[in-house]
Amino acid sequence: MALRTSNPTLREEAFSRYAYLTGTDPSARMTLSGTLNKCLLLATILLCSASVTWVYTSAHPEIVFPATIASAVVGLILCIATCFAVQASPYLAPAYALVEGVFVGVISMLVNTRYPGIAAQAFVITISIMVTMLGLYRSGLLKATPMFIKVVTISTLGIAVVYLLSWAFFAFGAKIPYLHDSTPLGIGISVVIIVIAAMNFIIDFDTIERGVDQGAPKYMEWYAAFGLMVTLVWLYIEVLRLLRKLRN
Repeated sequence: MALRTSNPTLREEAFSRYAYLTGTDPSARMTLSGTLNKCLLLATILLCSASVTWVYTSAHPEIVFPATIASAVVGLILCIATCFAVQASPYLAPAYALVEGVFVGVISMLVNTRYPGIAAQAFVITISIMVTMLGLYRSGLLKATPMFIKVVTISTLGIAVVYLLSWAFFAFGAKIPYLHDSTPLGIGISVVIIVIAAMNFIIDFDTIERGVDQGAPKYMEWYAAFGLMVTLVWLYIEVLRLLRKLRN
């Protein structure tokens, strides 16, 4: 059965294309435990980077804007590079986590300065959602069926288009109505986006499991961990955005 995912970083071809390289050697193949270890390592890098960035930008507010723009651009470049240079993921994935930590650290510091305690709340909620999704997936209550994948994929792509339009509007001094507003409709939009982001975990878990079954090479553990980090960071930013709207 083919691998299926709405997360572009965890697409089928990335796992199945090089599966034949592993042969029959179990040590050369991707494992669930190995992927989990890589996820924990990337998460540690991101958290350390975010913490250092938080402290440094708090003391040097003049670099907040440059750090935000630079980390966002470099993070996007690393994300795209990792998607195309899959075999280099053992090096690109840690670099992505480091740079994304800078972005998360700056954003968290800015929002937490205005709303004390909001970053810690967003962190706890994000981890809780991911663990819950893992539990629902392992229990079989939520499965990556073709219809489930289709709905989540279309929804995720729709959100991506809306955000691209939002950034384009912002460049010209305009904004998409309700998307960033602290109104009941704006809050509802954020809740829907968070639900869709959380649903991506189900498909990601399923994709990784199938990658293991197909005998994907060992370095794909880094690539899979990178894909989960992309979803995790997206979810955290959305939770942070929702909490900000609720505080307002």
